[in-house]
Amino acid sequence: MPSSGARQVLTIIPRAAASVDLELVIAVDVSYSMDLDELAVQREGYAQAIVSKEFLQTMKNGPTSKVAVTYFEWSASSDQRIIIPWRVIDGPESADAVADEIMKAPVRRGSRTSISGAIAFAMPLFDENPYHGLRWVIDISGDGPNNNGEPVAGVRESALAKGITINGLPIMVKEPSQSSMDIENLDWYYEDCVIGGPGSFVVSIKDRDKFKEAIRAKLVLEVAGRTPEHRLVPVAEKEPRVPCNIGEKMWQERWGR
Repeated sequence: MPSSGARQVLTIIPRAAASVDLELVIAVDVSYSMDLDELAVQREGYAQAIVSKEFLQTMKNGPTSKVAVTYFEWSASSDQRIIIPWRVIDGPESADAVADEIMKAPVRRGSRTSISGAIAFAMPLFDENPYHGLRWVIDISGDGPNNNGEPVAGVRESALAKGITINGLPIMVKEPSQSSMDIENLDWYYEDCVIGGPGSFVVSIKDRDKFKEAIRAKLVLEVAGRTPEHRLVPVAEKEPRVPCNIGEKMWQERWGR
């Protein structure tokens, strides 16, 4: 016991940020170009992927066996809604809880398509959560090009400068028509104008029956920190094969604004 004249010094050690293998932002398109069936299958796909054996086993093999996930829906540049705030998935129970939250949220749709708005909304989410991840990834899905908000290429570069990787899930289950804002080669557009960063990749959905399978494969690759074995087209480092402002031009030609 110290003497009455001794001075006791209390050292306070600051609490370290929680450590996870991956901080994953899932950004899901809910614009009116997505029909209600697509929205339902998309949501079920993410919920089922998170509880799948493949996802959980891949996560278990990581350095910390944990990932932090947040899930939001987006349409126009001013329309983003967080459905699942940051949650740590570290096993079947926490995965089930996240999947249940995804499925319980009311289905909604919004106007316009702002991929740039979704990326801009996602960027500060990495700074606002209490976790420390070895990797930062935005997983963005959509069925059309950017037609609202800032140009997508510039916002993408801002994200890459922060060390964020962007992966894409272009949804191509419908044939483009003159009356829609769909484009051919949406996968090229995503590769050349949307995704970027170390190990970035695109998984295209061209068959409605394989929607859920594609989502599961993409999440497993992201948790593992890998790219697909057979990447069809590398990300272009020169002139984009599809103009990055094609969506804005189509909107202006159709609506005159």
